Amino acid sequence: MPLDSVPVTGMGPQVGAYGVQDTLRSGFSSVKNELLPSHALELSEKNFQLNQDKMNFSTLRNIQGLHAPLKLQMEYRAARQIQRLPFLQSSHLALDTLKGNDESISFEDILNDPAQSEMMGEPHIMVEYKLGMM
Repeated sequence: MPLDSVPVTGMGPQVGAYGVQDTLRSGFSSVKNELLPSHALELSEKNFQLNQDKMNFSTLRNIQGLHAPLKLQMEYRAARQIQRLPFLQSSHLALDTLKGNDESISFEDILNDPAQSEMMGEPHIMVEYKLGMM
């Protein structure tokens, strides 16, 4: 796992040093997270942005050549690395601007208030984990 991310509940069980789930860092496991999609379109909707990006990169490659999607992917990766401290929610404004999402209002803009987030952790533990001290 990269050091720039902190595991959160629902991202898979973390196995600790003794072979059991590390509940302190990963939270309680849920059967709901391991179920198969309940509707045929659920998987398609979950991967919509990824499929749209693949289509846009393919079109860009056909029109401008191989360098254009590679340059855009490098810019996305650089913009994704810019973030706040691990215990603060990052807005990823640069990434939204590159993708063109800054001009549209979506579900996450209205109902994704960081103050109402369920993910809250101890700041000192999260920074130590990111720096590899834990």
